[in-house]
Amino acid sequence: MTFEPEELGRFRADLADTLKALRKRVGITQSRLAQRCNMSQTKISNIETANLTPSLVDVELILRALDAPPDLVSRVVALTRSANTEWQDVWSQRRTGLEKKQNELAGFEQSSTDFRYFLLSMVTGLLATPEYVKASLAHVPGDHSKAIAKKLERQSVLYDTSKHFTFILAEQAARWPFLPASAMAMQLDRLVSISRLPNIRFGVIPLAGHLPVCPLNTFTVYDTRIATVETSTGAMVFRHQRDVSAYVNEFRAYEELALFGDEARECLTLWASQCRS
Repeated sequence: MTFEPEELGRFRADLADTLKALRKRVGITQSRLAQRCNMSQTKISNIETANLTPSLVDVELILRALDAPPDLVSRVVALTRSANTEWQDVWSQRRTGLEKKQNELAGFEQSSTDFRYFLLSMVTGLLATPEYVKASLAHVPGDHSKAIAKKLERQSVLYDTSKHFTFILAEQAARWPFLPASAMAMQLDRLVSISRLPNIRFGVIPLAGHLPVCPLNTFTVYDTRIATVETSTGAMVFRHQRDVSAYVNEFRAYEELALFGDEARECLTLWASQCRS
């Protein structure tokens, strides 16, 4: 299935309209459908008004309760997957304010307990020094003091021991000279320090030897519910289980290639030393 990025936001409304029309065609109320699906009437209402994007499991329960024909089931399942995908372009983010994106990420972090970060080209904001955070927004016109402050505030989640983080950085993500050498050395020192936190598993993939996979994007997986994939012009947000599982499996492949613990810290310390020299 192909579509333009701006179409993604309309799939949720299309799915809501389709499910509502099917229920009315069958001739039952929201309350009756909720009973058949073992859901609340409020949840059915939120799905039909597009205030809630249903999971594939939710949709399959609804379709089964409505005795939908097989050809319709296949179309609605495809629509569900599209409805669970969101495109966030960088221009819209800039118009609405970059701090809004930071608030959304903080929401993901608050509602999740297990995080997987694969960093291909640069350090993520949770791990960044203030200098690195400022430099990451320097190319965007305007005053971004609120977004910078929110990025730095979000770093406190790393010290919540009820949450568990796995970070994997490709060597180029850690070493790309995004800052002057002395500042890059401080950034690498910060990575070493963070790697010692008890709830953080920190890995690096050195560019040496045989690397049989070729990553295309930086991505993050929140629990097994949401995957966000970054591109140069925006981010895709996936909520469909098949898409999220694909990124979990890709992450596991990178875990097999990464160095963790003292081996990772040895690499980071060496790279920091090279910056200083």
